[in-house]
Amino acid sequence: MTMHRRRFLQSVGLGLPGLALLTSLSACDDNGEESGTPSPSGHQKVIVVGAGISGLGAARYLADQGHDVSVLEARDRIGGRIWTSQQWAGAPLDLGASWIHGIDKNPIAALAAKANAKTVVTDLDSTTDYSTDGGKLSDTQAQALERWRKKAAGALTSFQDKEDKDASVRSVVEGAVDWPSLPGEDKALLNYSLNDYEHEYSGSVEQMSGLHFDEDNKVKGKDVLFPQGYHQITDLLAAGLSVQTGQVVKQIDWNDDGVTVTTDKATFQADRVVVTLPLGVLQAGAVKFGPGLPGDKIAAISKLGMGVLNKCYLRFPTVFWADTDWLGYVPRVDKYGQWTQWINITRPTGQPVLLGFNAADFGRTIEGWSDTRIVDSAMATLRTMYGSGIPAPLDHQITRWASDPYALGSYSFNKLGSTPAMRDQLAAAVDNRVHFAGEATDKGDFATVHGAYLSGIRAAKEIAG
Repeated sequence: MTMHRRRFLQSVGLGLPGLALLTSLSACDDNGEESGTPSPSGHQKVIVVGAGISGLGAARYLADQGHDVSVLEARDRIGGRIWTSQQWAGAPLDLGASWIHGIDKNPIAALAAKANAKTVVTDLDSTTDYSTDGGKLSDTQAQALERWRKKAAGALTSFQDKEDKDASVRSVVEGAVDWPSLPGEDKALLNYSLNDYEHEYSGSVEQMSGLHFDEDNKVKGKDVLFPQGYHQITDLLAAGLSVQTGQVVKQIDWNDDGVTVTTDKATFQADRVVVTLPLGVLQAGAVKFGPGLPGDKIAAISKLGMGVLNKCYLRFPTVFWADTDWLGYVPRVDKYGQWTQWINITRPTGQPVLLGFNAADFGRTIEGWSDTRIVDSAMATLRTMYGSGIPAPLDHQITRWASDPYALGSYSFNKLGSTPAMRDQLAAAVDNRVHFAGEATDKGDFATVHGAYLSGIRAAKEIAG
């Protein structure tokens, strides 16, 4: 569910990791399934825990190599944090992941082409920003906003270049700009800039590591949405696989003879297991690991951050907003992070729909609100932007990812006290029996769909050789 600003928040970009894996994947056949030859090491029985894109990617690869693969999924659907709602006729909406971030040499773009999935570009330059009191930012305000964005980025870059003792993103930036001395309007603009980082990385700027928050790879190419939904990608990968839904994994045991996976309904035996549980679920201890996990993996699970990015789709009778891809709102200082980013869903779908995002602390807070209170809060902001005469929404769809027991958050971030190396520790196999995948295990591309997918291929290759 990560957003579009990744490439603009980084001063240094590295090549996309794991693309060698993509080029080594067997070619897809005419049915959209990857074809391959059996592993020379012999067929193995493998259980994959989780039918998100990392689990489906691993299962697809292993099955196409001739292994006996079963996928166990707690939900009654596949996709995990990829979830396309069909609630509104003619308007499929992605409640989880939305974008391919950087289509150049991106494995998800290759899968989209194979699935014949239509994509539509969202353009960062197509943005209208609104002031605290409503109305478009004046030229003077827009210039001030750009200055504060540069000052925040500069402060963080300088900190990373000179320091080795960590501090939060907010404390680094506030210390560099003498926050207490700033007038209210400048504080609001700087807060708006900081909240961009929260929407990008999902963690609070009070918790994000100033040293490591952006140690991910720069994406290349345009960002695109799926007008017909991201499910087209997971459906492609799942075709022909053995997937059992409604299987809530409770315990994973292993020894020299193999692995045992116990769910709330049955017990399964295999040679290996691929665990793709989200970081939030691992942190909650919802699944027990029989012999226990290594200390460095336990530390990684504990110290990495699991953030929140929630969505509120509002369907209106008519369009009343600006004809740009993005709409931004600068709230008062005491309304930090509330309804600052919107995307114009009319552009990709032709439907009169707006999507509002809330990240980090406020995104988590409103999960405890009723739908009515959330919609009222959203509409208060829209009325500030567009006037009291705008129509009421006809319907809404709202996510609560931190409250979802099979996600417990949206995606991971580098939390104060963690290091990027912890993602490698999270990814490491245990006793060559228990393998780990998922976006949180990918040091270079965490918080992205392509990172999750490539982590599944990496785990599969550990098994298949």
